[in-house]
Amino acid sequence: MLEDFHLEQIVAPLQDWFLSHARVLPWRDQPTAYAVWISEIMLQQTRVEAVKPYFERFMKELPDVQALAQCPEDRYLKLWEGLGYYNRVRNLNTAARQIVEQYEGVIPDDYEKLMALKGIGSYTAGAIASIAYNKPVPAVDGNVLRVISRVSGDASDIMKQSVRKRMEQRLAELMQNNEVVPRVFNQALMELGAMVCVPNGAPHCEMCPWSSFCEAHLQGRTGELPVKSKAKARRIEKRTVFIIRDGDKVAIRKRENKGLLAGLYELPNYEGHMTQEEALACVKKLGYAPIRIKPLSDAKHIFSHVEWHMKAYAVLIEEEQQAKEDALLFVEAEDARERYAIPSAFERYADYMNIKIGSRAVRRI
Repeated sequence: MLEDFHLEQIVAPLQDWFLSHARVLPWRDQPTAYAVWISEIMLQQTRVEAVKPYFERFMKELPDVQALAQCPEDRYLKLWEGLGYYNRVRNLNTAARQIVEQYEGVIPDDYEKLMALKGIGSYTAGAIASIAYNKPVPAVDGNVLRVISRVSGDASDIMKQSVRKRMEQRLAELMQNNEVVPRVFNQALMELGAMVCVPNGAPHCEMCPWSSFCEAHLQGRTGELPVKSKAKARRIEKRTVFIIRDGDKVAIRKRENKGLLAGLYELPNYEGHMTQEEALACVKKLGYAPIRIKPLSDAKHIFSHVEWHMKAYAVLIEEEQQAKEDALLFVEAEDARERYAIPSAFERYADYMNIKIGSRAVRRI
């Protein structure tokens, strides 16, 4: 159990290991509070390799808090396109405006003040305070929960908030030790979980600086720890997606400013799986006159709690139609993917926005 484990012994070997094994990552070159903040928000539920190009592009265009605070919504959503979980970037913009208004554009180094900013929880606040400002506060994410559970042999359910709080408290106490270098220690815990003490019962114990005293390794329990209760099964939703073309223009629409994919542009889509006849009837009901329709391949997209199972149709309509549904916006096909943030849920059908339907050809980008 964590309470019975001498946590002090993890510090020296962990910090020494990190100083010689840390990966070279773009946000580690200059670990300013802004760079740490942006990288940690991007890394939530996203792989490091996927984040790298997004981070570099985002930092190039929005290099500081002031630039982020002043950035128009359509632009920062476009910069985020493909990362998913778009509320993350909306919260970044809101928090940037808070920082400008309350702290003259300087990200605070105080844990409680960081926690008060939009979209910043205990982990992100701890990461910014410790990595950027070297404050002795923990930053407990899934990697940290796993490595501490294994090294201490703790079989508590890490999905419980009480377990996370208990671990944060123990680490906070440990970080008062003069041997702990907060910015090194917290990054080292994360790195060990990402590179060595990996999930799914397959850690690289032979490479671990804790192998001589890790309880899970010594007891042969790495496959059992950490204990993690199963998440609720995702809900399945059937959708029918339309790529509606009017000459060189393609139809998109903006989603409502709440709920899944709030405020983003999308291809028109509707609940249920439609037959070709039902799809034609749907397009006519919108007020358009279809000329050709082409069934496309099925696709699936997984969100955190929902799966979309999609059927799709490419539809060519007569030009200069007066639509009944004002929500559809016809934009130049060549501009659609450059100017509008379209969720990756529709990535399977993105290419169909720019190719011919039937005999009417349009140029592919």
